[in-house]
Amino acid sequence: MSNENSSKPEAENPEEFTGLKRGKIKTIAAGIPAVVSSMEKVVGEAGFARGMKALWSLNKKGGFDCPSCAWPDPDDERSGVAEYCENGARAVAEEATAKKLTAAFFTENSVQDLARLSDYEIGSKGRVAQPMYLPKGATHYQEISWDDAFEKIAATLKSLPSPDEAIFYTSGRTSNEAAFLYQLLVRQYGTNNLPDCSNMCHESSGVALGESLGIGKGSVTLADFYEAEAIIILGQNPGTNHPRMLTALQKAKRNGAKIISANPLPETGLMGFSNPQTVKGVLDIDTDLTDLFLHIRINGDMALLKAIQILLIQEDDKNPGSVLDLDFIEKNTLGVSEFKQHLQQQNLDELVKISGIPLEEIQKTVEILKHKKRIIVCWAMGLTQHKNAVDTIKEVVNLLLLKGSIGKPGAGTCPVRGHSNVQGDRTMGIFEKPPVALLEKIEANFLFSPPKEHGFDVVNSIKAMHAGKAKVFFAMGGNFLSATPDTNYTAEALRQCRLTVHVSTKLNRSHLVHGEEAIILPCLGRSDMDMVKGENQFVSCENSMGVIQSSKGVLQPISDDLLSEPLIVCKLAKALFGESSVVDWNKFTEHYDFIRDAIEKTIPGFDDYNIRVRIPGGFYLPNCNREGSFNTESKKAHFNIAEVTTMPMEKDELMMMTIRSHDQFNTTVYGLNDRYRGIYNERRVILMNEKDIADRGLQDGDVVDLINNHDGIERVANKFIVIKYPVPQGCSATYFPETNVLVPVTSVADKSNTPTSKQVILKVKKHEVASV
Repeated sequence: MSNENSSKPEAENPEEFTGLKRGKIKTIAAGIPAVVSSMEKVVGEAGFARGMKALWSLNKKGGFDCPSCAWPDPDDERSGVAEYCENGARAVAEEATAKKLTAAFFTENSVQDLARLSDYEIGSKGRVAQPMYLPKGATHYQEISWDDAFEKIAATLKSLPSPDEAIFYTSGRTSNEAAFLYQLLVRQYGTNNLPDCSNMCHESSGVALGESLGIGKGSVTLADFYEAEAIIILGQNPGTNHPRMLTALQKAKRNGAKIISANPLPETGLMGFSNPQTVKGVLDIDTDLTDLFLHIRINGDMALLKAIQILLIQEDDKNPGSVLDLDFIEKNTLGVSEFKQHLQQQNLDELVKISGIPLEEIQKTVEILKHKKRIIVCWAMGLTQHKNAVDTIKEVVNLLLLKGSIGKPGAGTCPVRGHSNVQGDRTMGIFEKPPVALLEKIEANFLFSPPKEHGFDVVNSIKAMHAGKAKVFFAMGGNFLSATPDTNYTAEALRQCRLTVHVSTKLNRSHLVHGEEAIILPCLGRSDMDMVKGENQFVSCENSMGVIQSSKGVLQPISDDLLSEPLIVCKLAKALFGESSVVDWNKFTEHYDFIRDAIEKTIPGFDDYNIRVRIPGGFYLPNCNREGSFNTESKKAHFNIAEVTTMPMEKDELMMMTIRSHDQFNTTVYGLNDRYRGIYNERRVILMNEKDIADRGLQDGDVVDLINNHDGIERVANKFIVIKYPVPQGCSATYFPETNVLVPVTSVADKSNTPTSKQVILKVKKHEVASV
């Protein structure tokens, strides 16, 4: 929906079509087309020499960590050809681009003009090359020195009546070193307002796993995939979002694992994979991945899991102990009797109906699982972004507990994280609800008393800014506006601020929808060399499976006026606290080893940090589940009892889930093609079931408006092209951020407060323009 006040920069992408072209839905992911696409992007952005230098070091031991997803690197030997995927290459191309934005660019382009561009066009402009400042009432950003920028931010923060009137956001790009310093600065300032991208993606996983199993992280390693007997993939599209996972799945399948995939879309990467580094991959031989695809309805996962459990228990009743791991259950769990009683009260036919999967398909699933003990369950936002997300993930745990599939090789939980260090940020203390142990360590090591009151997460931060209760917004990376729900509401929230600050590599829409004043602080990227006193520093990251490894850039930065994130935090701290600070911020600027020394003293699991992080491949953090124990109060795993719930829907309503295109990672849009789904040169589309299209008197190719009415508020996304696609009846899919405007800020997951971006109820109305 266009902004009603034309004097305000646009919060949404323009309602313009770019020229839809259609192709066939692909059945095999990666292969030679992925190689060609990667090289075109890298050479086009960075040039051949600079681009290939970056790719050669990407994810190599001693190189730099991919700025894209958090899928782990192999513990043993890594590929001598390419230890990265198509999206990793494109992420590096974006960062290594030779295009840079100096003060002259901002003089020539007003904020208003830039905001009229699409997110793709904005991101394609290049790297921000120097600090920029937007004064109150100004139409153009102007250059500002680093010192003046820090002084202005510090003065505004010090002028606030309460530290709780400032919000400090973190994206998953931030390194462990930067994240640790950032949370330390924020807590020395006096608040726990530390929202992060976890609040919008895997917060539901952390809550569910923490309550059920005692640790909010997955339990498996990459090696477990190669020992698994069965792998279940729920609500995840690895071919686009975690492409390197396909190699692990292919190896697991060759080792005998059966792969079961449940998804509302028959995603290409779930079905087949051609590894371009093998002869068979080049020739499209031996490409099958999924053994059983379950075409589930949106949010039918809990019903599916309960149906599977009921049938497994029935099979075990015929010969007790032949299907369930009764010894494991007895020794390691609580609540199994109550859980079984709960399942006995369920109506199997109703569960089948809610899941959308025929009973015979569920019975096939049970046949695969019933005599297997080494089972891994993987999931992503298809499970986490629903109102019942926490209970659904606990249902995953219930299944694994019945089978004794936690704490043994080839088995366990596998929430597949998105951004590369989002898990590391939480480990470092980026959390609005800090554990008491962390606060005690901070006080003991740094001689100040950190605040104990819980702060704001993402949703509550938006509400606080909108209500005028928060006046400064500081973002360490990310594109907050385009990542968050309820776009126009969030935009108004940001506009209520006195100051908005973004630490960024590239221009994005969050720089253009701003507070009274705004500052952009340009930082080094992962691929950039970070020279401190003549030495190229390295940082570290934590992947989805709890491995800490080093990351050292190899490229000459495109500007001499960039700072690393650790140095940005330290310089802001010095401006904010002065030389009398109880924390020695100067020391941290001398060498990053001093930061890691402080982490070692504060965060559990980082003993001998500076020694172990220099070991090629890094080291694993402790994980109680992996070691066969449960850090709950009872020291046992807990079965969870939850009722299956459904969203009430009118006859003409659809349930919509937001998805990424293949030319996209999170909010970064690399291009306009969704190659695997056969959609080219267009993002304003809605994927619908053929019968749903006909029932509404529509045709494939019609132009429609999408309308959500939640809490009595009408939210509209105009001009989307209907595309007939194999989605379950009553379901639909659209790309974000184009339809984030439809995601209500008031619709969140129970307990985790995660926006329900996969569970949006909408109506489709024909637009004035009938077709394209």
